[in-house]
Amino acid sequence: MSKELNILAFAGSTRRASFNKAMLAAAVAGAEDAGAEVTCIDLRNYPLPLYNGDLEAAEGLSDNVLKLKNLFDGHDGLLIASPEYNSAYSALLKNVFDWVSRPAAADEPMLNSFAGKQAVIMSTSPGAMGGLRGLYALRELLMNMMVQVDPAMMALGNAMEEFDETGGMINGEKELAVRDLGARLVRNLGGN
Repeated sequence: MSKELNILAFAGSTRRASFNKAMLAAAVAGAEDAGAEVTCIDLRNYPLPLYNGDLEAAEGLSDNVLKLKNLFDGHDGLLIASPEYNSAYSALLKNVFDWVSRPAAADEPMLNSFAGKQAVIMSTSPGAMGGLRGLYALRELLMNMMVQVDPAMMALGNAMEEFDETGGMINGEKELAVRDLGARLVRNLGGN
């Protein structure tokens, strides 16, 4: 690779035993194997109030918002695993995106932390569809924020049968497919 590729990876869940965090780990391994530097964060470590314009006007952007903005700004691509809640992505993801989209300075361009980034999205759930409906909604949101979302999103159903007690994937073929999502993002960013 001619330049170092940096990917920010996170799941839209705060549960410790989240199936989406386990799925994300396999995609992260694929991106690292393809040569990218991956920063994997847990959004539970960046607590935020629900977005409120009055709160923003009164207090500005919190330290956690600024930390997240710096992370988004410092990475070329996004690996996102999103649980599905009532046919949509999680409220956690929406709230993070709402805060991170806010400018930190008057001269910051709109959607500066998102525009032009590449993303790969995935989901897993105990249901048969694996969170597929939520991924379509997430894709639309990200594209509206000027993120280029790879069409090869993946929804893995029956999650309780796909992961072992340590969070490892049981089916080797499916694990390779998830790892390829990470490698695919690296290729989209101009890597191997």
